[in-house]
Amino acid sequence: MGLLTQALYGVVALVSAILIILLHKLGPSLVRAYTTALKNLPGPPSDHWFFGNLKTIQEEDNSVPQERWTAQYGQNLIYRGFFNTDRLWTMDTRALNHILTHSVDYQKPEDARRNLAKILGRGVLFTEGEQHRQQRRILNPAFGPAQIRELTDIFVQKSAQLRDVWDAEISKAGGQARLNVLDGLSKMTLDVIGLAGFNYAFNSLTPQGKHNELNQAFQVIFSVPSRFTIMMLLKNLFPMLDIFPDERARSVDRAQEVMRRIGTQLIQEKKAEIQREMSESKNVNFAQKELQGRDLLTLLLKANMATDIPDSQRLSDEDVLAQVPTFLVAGHETTSTATMWCLYALSQAPEIQTKLRDELLTLETETPTMDELNSLPYLDAVVRETLRVHAPVPTTIRVAMKDDVIPVGEPFVDRNGQVQDSIKISKGTPIIIPILALNRSKKLWGDDAFEFKPERWEHPPEPTSSIPGVWGHVLSFLGRRCLSNRPSYPGSESEFQAAGEKRRGGI
Repeated sequence: MGLLTQALYGVVALVSAILIILLHKLGPSLVRAYTTALKNLPGPPSDHWFFGNLKTIQEEDNSVPQERWTAQYGQNLIYRGFFNTDRLWTMDTRALNHILTHSVDYQKPEDARRNLAKILGRGVLFTEGEQHRQQRRILNPAFGPAQIRELTDIFVQKSAQLRDVWDAEISKAGGQARLNVLDGLSKMTLDVIGLAGFNYAFNSLTPQGKHNELNQAFQVIFSVPSRFTIMMLLKNLFPMLDIFPDERARSVDRAQEVMRRIGTQLIQEKKAEIQREMSESKNVNFAQKELQGRDLLTLLLKANMATDIPDSQRLSDEDVLAQVPTFLVAGHETTSTATMWCLYALSQAPEIQTKLRDELLTLETETPTMDELNSLPYLDAVVRETLRVHAPVPTTIRVAMKDDVIPVGEPFVDRNGQVQDSIKISKGTPIIIPILALNRSKKLWGDDAFEFKPERWEHPPEPTSSIPGVWGHVLSFLGRRCLSNRPSYPGSESEFQAAGEKRRGGI
């Protein structure tokens, strides 16, 4: 009887502990569901007690449900996430500007940052507040126009190599072949980031080439699970469950160890090279604005060693190491995905394709400089239109770190029929940033907003000037300035130029 009592006590204690943890984790969200300052906003009814409206969003194309709800309920609305917790969706550009320019008050969710850190470490994509500003101060000089211009040759060289790989596949198949475009672009951009980021050769495009150790580790870390399980959700809610790793977690840990080891080796080698250069030139003093280097990691290390920054602002080797996977992910999938969508859009519009090709063929070289690429206005318009209509990241999320009042550009009517000139928001409330929906808003871009039309960039509609993005009247790069003034551009533009030089036929 004593053993049975002890077992019963053990079960009760375990269940009680689970309930306490659940209440601690979910309690604030459940309380906020009944006390939220957003309860006066209109929005669609919940579809499910647990999933809210998320299954509807998952089952349809990106942003389509939210665009439908915006047409029905207005620019400012709420829909439900897990456990029917409220999420703010706003298409008001003044409200979005407020959210994106107050980065201390509106941060990435803690669970998203934690999951990001598991993959990338605590690099610039993870950090917030003063730590983020410190890392940006060191990183910015390595991404200046002059530094990015020096890397153009790498983009052009690898773009031409991909073009030749595809051309060989087509010739081998007798002049017609089905190509896996995204796979080829992904390999090409990985090669580019390896060389431009830290002078490391992934050799992804080499036919029958052996995958090196870092390449294999990268593929493991950034592979998408074939299916999502209840355990994944539970681990997201309760990080303590990470003590029970599954096979994927173990594979990621092994891959991260490889990336860490190779990253540490690269940093040590490059620091030794820099010290040797300084010793040989007898120049131990240099400012951030004088930076030169073959790759971004060398530039970053030099910026961190510059004599015009105080010791308190320098990054530790651990912080520098955290930027290595950040370089990979920030420039890899986004560039390849955007280029893929551009090729798709061009394949659907032969007249645009022809006009672009004619402009590309005005360059009398297969190895254009950045200045030559920048001199092609229609190429610029095509890339801008791609990033507008096919934003690589359709939405992102922020969480209010305090109770706040968000100003709006246009008054709206709430669910009680009252006119409101601001949105009251409670601490902890998730806010969805509608990147793709705003990029193709008919209110901002006109009735043809969903059409792929590069000519619109000759005279962008006046309302688009209110979009809070940092580049080109699109929200694709959000409110924080991207490290490179023209992210994705060198890769995408050189890929199109290489294709145009080689083939006069259609895509």
